[in-house]
Amino acid sequence: MTVQPNSIEARDKAYHLHSYTNARALERDGSLVIDRGEGVYVYDVTGKKYIEAMAGLWSVGVGFGESRLVDAAAKQMAKLPYYHTFTARSHGPSIELAEKLIQMAPVPMSKAYFTNSGSEANDTAVKMVWYRSNALGKPEKKKIISRIKGYHGVTVASASLTGLPNNHRSFDLPLPGIFHTTCPHYRVYKQDNETEAAFVARCAKDLEDLILKEGPDTVAAFIGEPVMGAGGVIVPPAGYWEAIQKVLKKYDILLIADEVICGFGRTGEMFGTTTFALQPDIMTLSKQISSSYQPISALLINENVYGPLADESAKIGTFGHGVTAAGHPVACAVALENIAIIEERDLVGNVRALAPKFQSRLKALESHPLAVEARGVGLLGALELKPRDGFAAGQLGPKLFSIMVEKGLISRAIGDSLALCPPMIVTEAQVDAIFDTFEASLDAFGKQLAA
Repeated sequence: MTVQPNSIEARDKAYHLHSYTNARALERDGSLVIDRGEGVYVYDVTGKKYIEAMAGLWSVGVGFGESRLVDAAAKQMAKLPYYHTFTARSHGPSIELAEKLIQMAPVPMSKAYFTNSGSEANDTAVKMVWYRSNALGKPEKKKIISRIKGYHGVTVASASLTGLPNNHRSFDLPLPGIFHTTCPHYRVYKQDNETEAAFVARCAKDLEDLILKEGPDTVAAFIGEPVMGAGGVIVPPAGYWEAIQKVLKKYDILLIADEVICGFGRTGEMFGTTTFALQPDIMTLSKQISSSYQPISALLINENVYGPLADESAKIGTFGHGVTAAGHPVACAVALENIAIIEERDLVGNVRALAPKFQSRLKALESHPLAVEARGVGLLGALELKPRDGFAAGQLGPKLFSIMVEKGLISRAIGDSLALCPPMIVTEAQVDAIFDTFEASLDAFGKQLAA
């Protein structure tokens, strides 16, 4: 289309390739251009107000427009706008944040390592696992197991860990040596008359069978989100993580907990690792670490990982990995202030206090004629729509999403599931507003389908 100099939407069409977007559809339909944010709300360039019930991308925990984070960034920008952490260099904010994260860790951890995104963190975890195996004299122990519908990012290695087809199609992924085991979504993957307990046992057996098929001496690590986020907010059945960890321990396989979505309060504990009693060797963190005001992520590694890595770096002369902006002083300063806000305002307590209402209202939508299942924990949730004749899988969700946006509610369509993940500052009245609008959108969609 012809670019209109005064139209930001037209310029977006003309110059901008978007993530997770049908590029041809964007050329036709354009984008929703957001101009500003305040609390749990964002406003588009026309001034229309929306409840941002996805916290951006599962990440703006303290809400939009938080002046303390703006001030923290400006103060650090004026003092030391950039420095690196290569070749034994450091700076105060990275040291303070590393110390804080190790102190906060729900299980004993030895060191923090900084990157810029969840994808980079998980990519780095893969490299660390490989490096460690070489350090231990086990060069064959390199395979990594993830799960169907797991989401771990989009860089080459992390996209391979991700268990969603659209992250592999036409990218020539996954890489060799990365495998996917059973998704713990009981309703979808259970067999006829299979109880939850039997399903959990089968998930563990499937994992063990895969390990035995590949050879226990070749499998180095297993990665999983405490609660699957971008796969559709899939909450594991009771006993799942206990059973999985028992298998990993039996075969001396590292556990990587991907806390990119669950971390910093989302499940009602500071970390999903606590909610589901995980004992990870590596934790990957991002999103709510800074409420995404600055791009930053971190890996926490225990001594079982750090010791061999440190020995190998001494043997080689360096740990030959790093990116320019990792441990950026401004990002670290913002993350420290963000964590201080979460703690001082007891936002994890707010999640726990509001979770019963949030989950109750979500569960109530399960009885809607268009719905098949509600899933969630803490202030995470999703409602899945029933399959419908005349619609391919994944077509209903985006249609309902469009109606919700028209009514001033931003969710996220994950196939035919609509996900919710509001900022952790959300109030009881705002939770009601989210679900009132969600229900009204379902009713409007039902009328459209019946017409």
